[in-house]
Amino acid sequence: MRSDRFKKNASDALADPQLQEALEGVRHNFVGARARAAENLSSFEDLRDNARDIKDHVLDHLDLYLEHFEKKVTAQGGHVHWAATAADARQAVLDICRKHDAKTATKGKSMISEEIELNDFLEENGIEPIETDLGEYIIQLREEAPSHIIAPAVHISMEQVREDFRKHHSHLPEDRPMSDPRSLLLEARGILRDKFLSADIGITGANFLVAETGTSVIVTNEGNGDLTQTLPRVHVVLASIEKIVPNLEDMSQILRVLARSATGQEMSVYTTLSSGPRRQDDLDGPEEYHVILLDNGRSSMLGTEFQEMLRCIRCGACMNHCPVYHAVGGHAYGWVYPGPMGSVLTPSLTGIEHSSDLPNASTFCGRCEQVCPVRIPLPKLLRHWREKEFEKHLSPSSHRYNLRLWAFLAKRPRLYRLATSIARSGMRLMSFGSGHIKFLPLAGAWIKHREMPVPESGGFFAQYARRGLGS
Repeated sequence: MRSDRFKKNASDALADPQLQEALEGVRHNFVGARARAAENLSSFEDLRDNARDIKDHVLDHLDLYLEHFEKKVTAQGGHVHWAATAADARQAVLDICRKHDAKTATKGKSMISEEIELNDFLEENGIEPIETDLGEYIIQLREEAPSHIIAPAVHISMEQVREDFRKHHSHLPEDRPMSDPRSLLLEARGILRDKFLSADIGITGANFLVAETGTSVIVTNEGNGDLTQTLPRVHVVLASIEKIVPNLEDMSQILRVLARSATGQEMSVYTTLSSGPRRQDDLDGPEEYHVILLDNGRSSMLGTEFQEMLRCIRCGACMNHCPVYHAVGGHAYGWVYPGPMGSVLTPSLTGIEHSSDLPNASTFCGRCEQVCPVRIPLPKLLRHWREKEFEKHLSPSSHRYNLRLWAFLAKRPRLYRLATSIARSGMRLMSFGSGHIKFLPLAGAWIKHREMPVPESGGFFAQYARRGLGS
């Protein structure tokens, strides 16, 4: 984890022309698709309210729903494993693999497996993890982390994918063109099909866990999720505790805002429900079914000002609309969860001491809250983290001193007006008659990337009085 290097990472990202070109797709494609999907559903805003209320209800009664979910899974022949930490979750997966003498494990896309660094752990213990989501497969070849929670390879160009396939797929003839996305997809599919058929263990994430039925639900646009959980002898579900919903009706309510918010689709191509191992009359399915429920710091968020963050359904809408993410991409954030949701969740799970730059990686434009399908007030939560950063003296000393100076002046109105009058006069002089300020002492980093307009003559109070609004 290197969330403490956000400023350096962001600077590198801004200077990367290939990354900037790739991010154009996020800026244009996701935003327009979400807007059209919302406009075409007249009840969209009401569904957002319903989704928020469902998640709030669950969080207020999380222990009861989790216990009921465990009972239903067990009654259907499945197994539930409780993991307080990432290490506990990794060990639970390893124990299952060793029980079945597993050598390979196919994986459907799971951000939880990224959070607990499962792939490296399995490899260290002699088990080959195979990512089967196309984007995840590509970044696994490149030994990179996802840069987006629903489009993990959004930072990579088609030319780079072509080069990676030629490097890692030794069977490819030199004259095979692979000049379009479909040809690249077919190449990956040919490799992965054999992996699906030979895998000992299938590991998936879960978009939802249904307490009423003991069901895990995955939402994908590829068939890899179905093949991962039905072909191997054992299906392992990795999910965090807040993924629970009361019943199938509540799940369907949230599904209606999930895909629309994520990719602009009415529904994802696949919505797959799994309830336990294969039954006697089933044509396919695993012999064993395991659900690993991960806490990893989430229960400590309950009852705090950050509980609302646990409503998140991982649609990615906040980062799709975030001007900071548009500028620097996902890797700059330094851990699994990028964008506004990551800037709130990462400090909650790893500590503000390791990620103090992230709450400041925001313009507070409010677009993230405006598009969130479960109405998480992300700017408010970011402000809470900034407050904690200040309280712990993690912010730069210059920030704290300047705030103290501002507070000193703000408590003394006459002195404040005098100081601002002097500042306005000095800024007009620094414009050299151009109308814009190109140099400002103590603000060089800000002025470096933008021109600041010259302040109006007279401050707010002078204009207020001049317009006769005080009478």
